[in-house]
Amino acid sequence: MRRPEQNVERNGVVRGREDVVAKSIIFFPYRGERLSFLYIRFKIMTEPQSALLLRRQLAELNKNPVEGFSAGLIDDNDLYRWEVLIIGPPDTLFEGGVFKAHLTFPKDYPLRPPKMKFITEIWHPNVDKNGDVCISILHEPGEDKYGYEKPEERWLPIHTVETIMISVISMLADPNGDSPANVDAAKEWREDRHGEFKRKVARCVRKSQETAFE
Repeated sequence: MRRPEQNVERNGVVRGREDVVAKSIIFFPYRGERLSFLYIRFKIMTEPQSALLLRRQLAELNKNPVEGFSAGLIDDNDLYRWEVLIIGPPDTLFEGGVFKAHLTFPKDYPLRPPKMKFITEIWHPNVDKNGDVCISILHEPGEDKYGYEKPEERWLPIHTVETIMISVISMLADPNGDSPANVDAAKEWREDRHGEFKRKVARCVRKSQETAFE
């Protein structure tokens, strides 16, 4: 019996690795762990590149967690929808908060960026009132038709979940009031940072602590 990972010739046709693994499952039904291994291997080999990339990133984050956030799948069967928990950066108004957000990746990731939405209520100039995050790194690649952003400030295929989250944590620590998604929050941040803005953020921090692990 040939090893499943080797190409085999049948009727003059050289079969690819996917065909060989599939045939191994159908015609050589090993029992127990061997069969499970072959099935999982076949599934991984037939996944699109975007799913393979996301799977690797998830495994790396589980193996080597990054300070400031944790990440996992909303549904174990869907690699394109992630849930992240972001810890409010120390020495900022958001310190002590545990903010839940969702990342939704397109099928052509990493050519295009994911969408990010806070599920936990948050008061911030660069997060609109529906929770959608608006920062340069998550904007579609290419030229900004309004001329506010350079192409290198927008999405690039080299970005990962880790670089996205580092940018979001930086956004919490240092909001961009010049290009706000929440105009009211931006106005308060500029004009009454240690008054009304601080009060609303503190309320969001308290609420996030109460609901973080629901």
